[in-house]
Amino acid sequence: SSQNLSEEFAEAARQLKKEAPRIQFGKMDVTHQPDLRREFNIRAFPTVKFFVNGSREDPIDCKGVRKASTFITWVKRRTGPSVVLINSTDQAEAIIKADDLAVIGFFRELHNDSMEVFCETARDVPEMPFGMTASEDVCANFGIQRNSLVVFKKGKPVHDEVLEDGRQNKLGLTRLIKTFTLDLVTEYNIETSVKIFDVPVENHILLFTPTNSETFSEIYENYKSAAAEFRGKIRTVLVDTDEARNGRIFEYFRIRDIDVPAVRILNLSSDARYKMPADEVTVGNLRGFCQSYLSGKAKQHLSSEEIPEDWDKMPVKVLVGKNFNSVIF
Repeated sequence: SSQNLSEEFAEAARQLKKEAPRIQFGKMDVTHQPDLRREFNIRAFPTVKFFVNGSREDPIDCKGVRKASTFITWVKRRTGPSVVLINSTDQAEAIIKADDLAVIGFFRELHNDSMEVFCETARDVPEMPFGMTASEDVCANFGIQRNSLVVFKKGKPVHDEVLEDGRQNKLGLTRLIKTFTLDLVTEYNIETSVKIFDVPVENHILLFTPTNSETFSEIYENYKSAAAEFRGKIRTVLVDTDEARNGRIFEYFRIRDIDVPAVRILNLSSDARYKMPADEVTVGNLRGFCQSYLSGKAKQHLSSEEIPEDWDKMPVKVLVGKNFNSVIF
């Protein structure tokens, strides 16, 4: 809530006052300030912006930060080094074991395009520590090829991404790394629905199945295995078809009782939906479906009537599959 965010923001200000007095924190109610809202393009509340060197031009948006400790990390990474330079295996181990999650970049040299993109990404992911090294000893000790980004979870490597000069994209890396702050599979419900569609990953795969069925545990294990393979590329969601409050999402995907278990992929930016061709929820079928989708070979699943011309004229809006996502989410 806004109140919680305001308290965490104030706590960050208190902690940084001694450590970095040059960084000033302020808050403002812009309810009756239309000029400021226009100037800084304020569309939602609360909005946090970071102004650099006293300039009103192009402030940096601070999105998705909710805790005092994360505010402090975010600000520090904007005003100083965003990544810890690692010179020894002991130092690397200390960073990896200090938190649940850690990201280490293993580089051939510390001055190339990949390293710059890595450092920029660290500025946007204050939820976890980032380290980088070009030490041959450290790379050899971990047995990791140079120019790789590795995500460690609870001290163990869980993802390895090769970084190629000039081909890496900060947004893509940010999306990939942020997915590790979430559960591998999120169950859809009223509380999680906003969080699910707010994650910066535009591809979502959804499994519709009753969670109390005899076959659920086997299906779910297969689904989790596929989720791990495509982590960072496709967000994985579970929808319990026995939960009456999930009716809206069944309607949106045109899922009927006789269809379950069913698997669909949704592209949030284009609102395109795809149906898994196979009926059985096996790792092989899920893998094939995800690969065909990511390679652009999957066919869209079209099951919506056209949007009525007068859908928006009355107080109660008329929704069909083609406008449901854009209106509801």
